[in-house]
Amino acid sequence: MKRSDRLMAIIIALQQRSETAQSLASKLEVSTRTIFRDMQALSEIGIPLYAITGPAGGYRMMEGYQLPPLQFDTKEALTMLFALNTLTKLKDTPFKQARWTVMDKIRASLPSSLLERVEPMLKHVEMDVPIRSHETPLLEELFAYTSESSWIRVHYRSERHEQWINMQPKRVYTAHGFWYCEAYSLQHNEMRTFRVDRFNYLERSAKPEQEKSTVVESVAIEKQSDETIPIKAKLTYRGSLFAEQDHHVGQFVKHIDENEWQLKFDCPISEWEWAVSFFFTLGLDAEVIDPPELKSELFEQASQLSLRYKPK
Repeated sequence: MKRSDRLMAIIIALQQRSETAQSLASKLEVSTRTIFRDMQALSEIGIPLYAITGPAGGYRMMEGYQLPPLQFDTKEALTMLFALNTLTKLKDTPFKQARWTVMDKIRASLPSSLLERVEPMLKHVEMDVPIRSHETPLLEELFAYTSESSWIRVHYRSERHEQWINMQPKRVYTAHGFWYCEAYSLQHNEMRTFRVDRFNYLERSAKPEQEKSTVVESVAIEKQSDETIPIKAKLTYRGSLFAEQDHHVGQFVKHIDENEWQLKFDCPISEWEWAVSFFFTLGLDAEVIDPPELKSELFEQASQLSLRYKPK
C-alpha cells in the first residue's frame, strides 16, 4: 500500500472510532514505528488528531472533522462489489432490497474508467453459494432480537418433531446457503445451533427467573463438554470434498498423498451422535481408523441398513 493510501486509510478509520498504534499497524500490515511517523505527518498537514493515554486510550479525531466523499481504488471497488454480489446469491438476507440499491449507488459513484477495470474482474471471480429453496421470513426479526440479546420463544421444526423452545440467540450466520442461529436453549440447558428456515414462529419472551442458576449450570455443562474423543479417518478425494464443506471439521482435513486424505480431530462427547451420523453419511468415502467404538457403531448401522435391503 502506498503511503498516501495508508494515510487516507488512517483518517477514515479514526473518523469511525479511536485506534491504537498497534491496532492500526495490524490492520495496515506495517510496524508501529511507521504508524507513529504517519501520525506525525498527518498532524503536520493540519489533520486534527489527538491522543489519549490509558487502557481505553488511543488516537482520535477531533469531533466535527469530515473527509470529502470517498475515493476508491480498483481493489477497494472490487472488494465491495464482490462482497455484495455474494449477498445477492443468498435466497434470503436481512438486507433485502438494500443489497441491490447499495450496489447501484456504488456503481453510480465510481468513475467510468474504474468501473471498466472492475467489471471484467467480477465476471471471473465469485464465491460459490449453493442454491437453496428454503425461505427464512423471520430472519430480519431474529437479527433484531440477537442484537438486543433478548430472550425469545420459537416454534421450531426439527428433523424429528416440532416443539416450542425458549432461547437466547448469540450469533446468526450463513453457511452452505443456509442461515443458522447459535443460541442458548433453556429446554436443552446448553448452547445449540438451529437452522433459521425451520423457525415457524418467534416472539420475544421474558427473561427466565432461573437465568442465574442456568448460567452456573451452563458453565458446568461447558466444562463437562470439554471432554473429547480423538477421531481419525482416511478419506477419498470425494470424501475430502464433502468433509471440507462441514463448518465443524472442514479445517481438519489434510492431504496425505495423491490418493489419500486424512480427517483427524477431537470430538466433544456431546457431539458423539453427530460424528456417527457424519461418517455413516460418508459411506465408502471414509474409513474410520480410531476409535474402535465409532467403528462398532458404524458397523451396527450398516448391518441394520443391509438387513433392510436384503433380497427376499
